[in-house]
Amino acid sequence: MRGVTVRGGARGWLRKSVLALALVTAVPVGVSALGAGTAHAALNPDGLDFYVESASMGPIKTRVFRAADGNTNRVVYALDGERARDDLNGWEIETEASRALTAANINVVMPVGGQSSWYADWNSPSTFLGAKAGAATGDTGSGAEQVLAGGPGKSYTYKWETFLSQDLPNALRDRLGFSATRNGIFGLSMSGGAALMMAAFHPAQFSYAGSLSGALDLSLPGMRDAVRVAMVSAGGYNVDALASSKDLKWQHLDPFQFAPKLKANGTRLFISAGSGLPASTDAINASTIQGMGIEAVALVGTKAFQSRFAALGGTPNATYDFPAVGVHNWKNWEAELNRMLPDLSGNIG
Repeated sequence: MRGVTVRGGARGWLRKSVLALALVTAVPVGVSALGAGTAHAALNPDGLDFYVESASMGPIKTRVFRAADGNTNRVVYALDGERARDDLNGWEIETEASRALTAANINVVMPVGGQSSWYADWNSPSTFLGAKAGAATGDTGSGAEQVLAGGPGKSYTYKWETFLSQDLPNALRDRLGFSATRNGIFGLSMSGGAALMMAAFHPAQFSYAGSLSGALDLSLPGMRDAVRVAMVSAGGYNVDALASSKDLKWQHLDPFQFAPKLKANGTRLFISAGSGLPASTDAINASTIQGMGIEAVALVGTKAFQSRFAALGGTPNATYDFPAVGVHNWKNWEAELNRMLPDLSGNIG
């Protein structure tokens, strides 16, 4: 039984509301729709550039940060947001996550890239009406200008789930001695649900998963339309290349649908979403207003997942945090990471 029941006119209202929020937030003014903001790179010199040849995407860069005590059995993967860049992972750009985690004796794995990928295995390269993508034009701030531009996932097919579950852990094990079992994984926004997906379908690899402001109920009315708009805004990607509307792959990507797997696996979860209300330290500007709307949508889906997981009897394996204030931004996600850290530390390795 669904945690949120919407029927008749109310269902249509929710669909229109979610799509309207997606359209409003598609204009990139610092916070992308269901994604992450932009900022100048903040390179942590303690990180290692770790390149791994993907079976289908070519060489993929990952940033690796070693645990303070030198162990190799405590490992966590930190996934990026919708506007993931090709130089550094957003967690390194925007936060002190790598330093906090390594100080807790956790090895940190930050894959780089995967803009609008949802960390999924797509069905085909992203194209529109079969038009061949051209040369990458750089980030102009307008996804509509990027729909025919080249770039990751356009001249080839995204296969991020395969990379994260096979190519990368095998290379980390063989070259650095990292354990490929009982790892943790977490993500924000686009990648919150992806982190849960990786744990659901690769339970030997991931014993822990965290979602911060994730899209955890993709079957809510209007969500596919919202994802479509977000993908166009963040790099000019076509959701139909990921999977058609009738494709059962959506069940594979939807935490609400695969929640029974997480329960059966005994996966330890940390799930959070803010209220959508800004903190007193948040400037009232276009970015904050966008972040309020997107976080409100994330909260609805997260609450629906919570109800679903409770009905399955999974509550003992999950920790939830719903702060009274918090919009869709890195400040909120870094705060939630710090709240998650003790639980993560006690349930990996």
